[in-house]
Amino acid sequence: MKKIIDFKFFLNGIWKENPILFIMLGLCPVLAVSGSVRDALGMGIAVIFVLTGSNLVVSLIRKIVPSHVRIPVYIVVIATFVTITDYTLAAYSPQIHKNLGVYLPLIVVNCIILGRAEGFASKNNIFNSILDGLGMGIGFTLIIFVISSIREILGNGTFMGKILFTNFNPFLIMIMPPGAFLVIGLLIALKQKIEKGKKIC
Repeated sequence: MKKIIDFKFFLNGIWKENPILFIMLGLCPVLAVSGSVRDALGMGIAVIFVLTGSNLVVSLIRKIVPSHVRIPVYIVVIATFVTITDYTLAAYSPQIHKNLGVYLPLIVVNCIILGRAEGFASKNNIFNSILDGLGMGIGFTLIIFVISSIREILGNGTFMGKILFTNFNPFLIMIMPPGAFLVIGLLIALKQKIEKGKKIC
């Protein structure tokens, strides 16, 4: 019998099927906004809200949406949550809204969001869809936080805008796109190393 609520869907998104380290989706905003921890957290929170909300609504309407128009309907649902996020950030955190720029509205076509709507929420109940959205969103946020922390500390010598070191010669490559690719590659390698170690045990 299929479980109504299965918490493995929440845990999968955080580690096992992490959208950045495993599925490797949504890398565009990761590369673009992970030079600053504040901007990365702003993007992460936006993704959690949009992903969870869109998963919830798609799961609710999955049985009444004709299959031939499902993708346009999902995009409209996602765009609604992105618009709410966009206006909320513009009103309450204008600096982060400005820094995120075009990458915030581009969440509408983010592969993570659309992929979970089509691949999971359209086939599962509301509770598991919410857990999946939360797990994937939190997993995305945790990894983009780690990436942005490494890049900001090594590239600027700061954390959350506060100076950590004096007389520090920053590694400027870390705040450029190649630095993001380098950190992502190292984290993917670390994840695979950890999982191989578990299998050996």
